[in-house]
Amino acid sequence: MFYRTAESVSPKHPDKLCDQISDAILDAYLKEDPNARVAAEACGGHGVVFVTGEITSTAENVNIPAIVKRIAGDNIEVHTKIVKQSPEIAAGVDTGGAGDQGIMIGYACDETPEMLPREVVLSRRLNQFIYEKHPYDGKTQITIAPDDSIDSIVASFQNVPKDELEKLVRDFIAANELNGKLELHINPAGDWNQGGFDADTGLTGRKLIVDNYGPRVAIGGGCYSGKDPSKVDRSAAYMARRIAVDYLRKRHAHEVLVRLAYAIGYAEPLEKTVVIDGVAEEIEGYDLTPNGIIEYLNLKRPIYEVTARYGHYGEGFDWDK
Repeated sequence: MFYRTAESVSPKHPDKLCDQISDAILDAYLKEDPNARVAAEACGGHGVVFVTGEITSTAENVNIPAIVKRIAGDNIEVHTKIVKQSPEIAAGVDTGGAGDQGIMIGYACDETPEMLPREVVLSRRLNQFIYEKHPYDGKTQITIAPDDSIDSIVASFQNVPKDELEKLVRDFIAANELNGKLELHINPAGDWNQGGFDADTGLTGRKLIVDNYGPRVAIGGGCYSGKDPSKVDRSAAYMARRIAVDYLRKRHAHEVLVRLAYAIGYAEPLEKTVVIDGVAEEIEGYDLTPNGIIEYLNLKRPIYEVTARYGHYGEGFDWDK
């Protein structure tokens, strides 16, 4: 075994603000029009948020500036540039094909009840523990030693003095009965009060490893947030997780990795591989077309803003069950 490290960022981190804006826009369109085609990107920082993308929908009551201000604050200046989905892309999706090429990864392991790597779960739970008491911009990071003990913990949170933050970290350590070297790095650059869009810029899709399974597991590379489920970047990735969870349980495995690959305009995947404790085989028994996935997981619902807060897996979503 080797050292394993993972980080988590709070919902007030500028990148996560942008993810939530993108997914809140998607939810607003799906609420009125379940068949909406949405690809919404946000870039924000220093008092301004720019939203751009391609949206084709019958929805008429979506107020993008109001959505941005709800998430990022009333004093934000909002600029939008939205066009309709490319007709050439639409032609391939309308017939049931994938909206783009891409590789989607699913993963599950028996290290935690969440079926995620332990370092991912611990760094996220620590972040949530601090954020519940101090809902500001912040990051946490945990390194696990080869003997599975905790080597080090990093916590940096806006508006939380070092002494108070260290107490919260030690409370978390005690509550979870963690042991090991436990080297603590608490606000290592000093206490800080300027965070979020006031301190830094954010961009939709920039925290892909946090959104997925941590740095120990490869990812396909596609962003999830702001994309309706006709985009296999999102829907097929969720399906890959569901398949990994299913195989983990029915094979009583320790670790399962799933790979799905698609071509634009084609419904069936070009690859459908599951690797069970290091042994690869072809996936069987699932409808892996975009429409089949959407129906199986019921993905045309406005359920996405919450997925953008802490990660798309291990939080009790339907594809985790």
